[in-house]
Amino acid sequence: MADNHGKFCWYELMTTDVAAAKAFYTELVGWGAQPVPMATGEYTMWIPPGTTDGIGGVTVLPEQAKAMGAPPYWQVYVAVDDVEASAKLATELGAKTYVPPVDIPNYGRFAVLGDPWGAVFALFRGTTPDVQLADPGEALGKAGWHELVTDDVEAAVQFYGKLFGWTKTDAMDMGPEMGTYQMFGKGKVSYGGIFKRPPMVPSGAWVTYFNVPDADAAAAALAGKGGKMMNGPHDVPGGGRAGVALDPQGAAFGILSKK
Repeated sequence: MADNHGKFCWYELMTTDVAAAKAFYTELVGWGAQPVPMATGEYTMWIPPGTTDGIGGVTVLPEQAKAMGAPPYWQVYVAVDDVEASAKLATELGAKTYVPPVDIPNYGRFAVLGDPWGAVFALFRGTTPDVQLADPGEALGKAGWHELVTDDVEAAVQFYGKLFGWTKTDAMDMGPEMGTYQMFGKGKVSYGGIFKRPPMVPSGAWVTYFNVPDADAAAAALAGKGGKMMNGPHDVPGGGRAGVALDPQGAAFGILSKK
């Protein structure tokens, strides 16, 4: 049986304008947008090019989140063996619970938490072993990298390590102001990196980088589609190019092209 505990498995955009978000991302990233009937309301699944399997979805930003002042954002889901047990452990480690464990009928169970430094993430377990999990990777339209900005890099490494079994992989010195860019993953596979929160970012946050054919071309196209580059694109180890942007509703995401 596959060991899915600690693997990123879904990417969900919570936004104030679903129709505009669908138009933006289908053009920029090349996803298909497939409506999915849901008892809780409108939901659309993102389908990367060349596949019929979803990588995530888009839905309306919940009223509870709006009331807390949350802007539109991308929410990462991480697979766990037991949602209740992982949620309990997370709170013991200092996390906040925003949505306690709840069922998605005929699909799975999830919970939404915030780490001790403000980054929101979700836990997920499928109802049955054959429930499809998104497969991060290098294919176009998939999630090629995950970044956590936080106030305490070493403490965040310990928090997520205890929760998901992640360990340190490579590290890169970004200078005296930014400190260490600490990569993490399981085994020999790096899932992403953790670095010190810059002053312009109001709280800890997760940012997902989606694979595009050409990060520079995507960045150039953003302005005409209502988006805005926050930094980059810049060279990254391995010969790729990456940058962080805001979509027209203000949700942060990354673009990544491999050499």
